[in-house]
Amino acid sequence: MTSKRHFGRFKIIILIAAAVAAVIIWQYFSIMVLHQGGEDNALTGGAVVERGPILDRDGRILAIQTELSSVTAWTPNITDPEETAGILQEILQINKETLLDKFRSRNGFLYIKRKITPNESRQIEEKKEEGFLRGISLDDEYGRNYPEKNLASHVLGYVGTDNIGLSGIEYAYDSELSPSIPEEFQGKTFYGNQVFLTIDLPIQYFAEEIAEKAYNEHKADSVMILVMEANTADILGYVSLPDFDPNSFAKFSSSARENRPISFAYEPGSVFKAFSMASFLELGSVQEDDTFFCGGYYEIDLPNGETETINCLGNHGSVTPQKIIQYSCNAGAAYASESTDKFALYEMLRAFGFGSPTGLPFSGESHGILRSPELWSVRSKPTIAMGQEISVSAVQVITAATAIANEGVLLKPNIVRKIVNPEGKIIQESESRGVRRVLSADTAKNMLSFMETATRSTGTAWRAAIDGIQVAAKTGTAQMLDTKTGKYSKDAYIASCLAIFPAEAPEIIAYVVIENPKSGEYFGGRIAAPLIKELGEQLVPYLGIPREGDLVIEHPGKIEIHQEESLVLGDSMPDLIGKSKKFILPLLSRRDITVILSGEGWIVNQSPQPGTPITKGMTIRLEFK
Repeated sequence: MTSKRHFGRFKIIILIAAAVAAVIIWQYFSIMVLHQGGEDNALTGGAVVERGPILDRDGRILAIQTELSSVTAWTPNITDPEETAGILQEILQINKETLLDKFRSRNGFLYIKRKITPNESRQIEEKKEEGFLRGISLDDEYGRNYPEKNLASHVLGYVGTDNIGLSGIEYAYDSELSPSIPEEFQGKTFYGNQVFLTIDLPIQYFAEEIAEKAYNEHKADSVMILVMEANTADILGYVSLPDFDPNSFAKFSSSARENRPISFAYEPGSVFKAFSMASFLELGSVQEDDTFFCGGYYEIDLPNGETETINCLGNHGSVTPQKIIQYSCNAGAAYASESTDKFALYEMLRAFGFGSPTGLPFSGESHGILRSPELWSVRSKPTIAMGQEISVSAVQVITAATAIANEGVLLKPNIVRKIVNPEGKIIQESESRGVRRVLSADTAKNMLSFMETATRSTGTAWRAAIDGIQVAAKTGTAQMLDTKTGKYSKDAYIASCLAIFPAEAPEIIAYVVIENPKSGEYFGGRIAAPLIKELGEQLVPYLGIPREGDLVIEHPGKIEIHQEESLVLGDSMPDLIGKSKKFILPLLSRRDITVILSGEGWIVNQSPQPGTPITKGMTIRLEFK
């Protein structure tokens, strides 16, 4: 009895083990042979989300979902590992020895490379058709394609192999581009929303071309160029070099992928005078006709009884606020700061947005450094007035400039124009939004006029002048901090130029920053200002900004077409010269006269002549040309 029970239990255990083994074998077969349910395969079973596209302001495609192939291997079928690894190394640019180690150590299915390019897929297919690459397969997966490659790469960001945004707009708007699938869509394809940027693709191209030329020519560590629509704060161009190709982002260094305009904080140098001097004027501590003496330096008495000297770039003599901007006078800005309360200056700079994030939808945004006035030393006010002892990001500077360009009102910057669902309905749209009034309209207008004098022949920004356009600009040259010594570097500088144009009715704000140029020149007026001119010469005709001297013809935008009246034949022959065939159609319907037509076009001769009485049975001859 006992032995029978033991035997029965043994049979049950055997049957259960067999069933479990069958399930395991089937799952193994499904995964390894059929390649279903494999590692993050986007096309297997269940619902599929097709990630929405990212487009420029006019609908040009910057990022789109595509089907890409992944290279997989079933190692038992690989007949010649050495040859197979060699071919794959050549096509996919992967290490041959690493691949051979995988072939030897893995017995079954493995991924060779996820989401390869269409060109790589084509080469592998050709080799397979020739009889090579036995055991190697191409499996389709959804992937992201960036047709413009490096263009606007820091704005777009990139996605991982699982099609989840990891950087830029791809990360910030991941839930819009690839939303959760509603229950009613289970088992179907669900489409993500479309994200339209404020970026204008031709402007982005102009800016990147100019930046790349400067990057190479000046052997710079980085170059940034931002272009903004003045009255909306829409960012039209956003360039950061070095950059990367989001189609193959993993091949690029973290430095190339760094979004510098939002994350890199630096001392702005004399560009900052536009904001410090505007603050002094707005506070009333400095008047438009006040004068300050520049003897080539600024002296300040320290608490320990010593005197500290800060050099100026020139000996400017007696300077007004306008001359301080025109000549970029350090001493004048420093002396102007003496009459201003440090707490009031701090609040003004905060109102411009310094020390705070701009709110652009990028991760890692730097707040910059604007220390509390309680921490300022006796030299803080004058050095901040010159653009030292404060750090900013490029997007902070161009955003702060909206207050000067818009009669004193600071605008919130935009990089996303609208979000549209798959049915074409707008579900979110950005609008120009004033954050707060920073300056009076008069102060903003005065600062624009001061900056405009800087682009004249005697100003530091004369190389930024654009033919036929009034340009308001301010240049900057700042020593960089030497991280090893903790002091200012003697050979590393940041050159920059901020421009607003046309000055009398601003449409564009542009900002250029060149980090650590190493080819010899490093002054902002010499190497950054010319980039503004070069950019402006592209933007002005593209945007249709009229130049001085251009013939401007106003047109209501519509054309009125007056319909020609039909001929009414009376008692005498009318003047038909210049008339069309359509006009004389009523003549052809008359049965009491004969009409003979010759030629095409409009009537040049007629017989009989105008005024001849119309009689029954007469013949009318009309010649057309």
